[in-house]
Amino acid sequence: MKLAKLGDGPEIFHTLQGEGVSAGCPAVFVRASRCNLHCVWCDTDHTWNFTGTPWPHEKDATPGYAKFDKSAVTIEVSPDDIARQVLAYPCERLVLTGGEPLLQQNEFIEVIRRVRERKPHTFVEVETNGTVMPQDHFLAAVDQFNVSPKLANSGMPEALRNKPDALEVFRDSGKAWFKFVVADLQDISEIESWIGSLGIGRERMLLMPEGRTSAELDGTAALLAELCIRHGYRFSDRLHVRLWGDERGK
Repeated sequence: MKLAKLGDGPEIFHTLQGEGVSAGCPAVFVRASRCNLHCVWCDTDHTWNFTGTPWPHEKDATPGYAKFDKSAVTIEVSPDDIARQVLAYPCERLVLTGGEPLLQQNEFIEVIRRVRERKPHTFVEVETNGTVMPQDHFLAAVDQFNVSPKLANSGMPEALRNKPDALEVFRDSGKAWFKFVVADLQDISEIESWIGSLGIGRERMLLMPEGRTSAELDGTAALLAELCIRHGYRFSDRLHVRLWGDERGK
């Protein structure tokens, strides 16, 4: 399997879930490498923004920023080795993230199976952009999908970021929460359009400010919270950013 590399090993770490309905829960994260989308504000760009690729990123103008050497930020790990490392932590919540983990569904099924052989009550969350159709066996094995459809602020063409067939499967599973990254309050009208087209109940919707620092989050957080109160959305902060900033492995 292709995972993001952290130090000399795979990006597998024990922390608190920082976003969504499980925010604050201790969890073991496994970060997949590779993504089928390339959002301009992505904070895990080491999973896809490789040397020689054409995709822009908002950090391009930052002194010292450069695309990543694919071999330096990617590591091949077997499902057995991933499960062994996950099981080493005293935790029964597993979060598969990325990148886009659904690009490696069959392999992650094996990880889940091996982990549950030892810890059968492990709760499995998957963080996905909602564009890849989940296979039936994967849908059955996962307890919670944190689906983050991308808005125009991602810089992605709508044809790539909006896959209604896949989103409807997540919606109908009863396991999905839908989280939207809000870069500007004008994004709300686009979110309302998503609700109308997909029939997602507001009680399953979360709005989250975009940002890699507390100061950036504060630029829209208070006003976004007011909108959530007024319109019935759930607000999601970014707890890990508040605690650790843009540090990887946290």
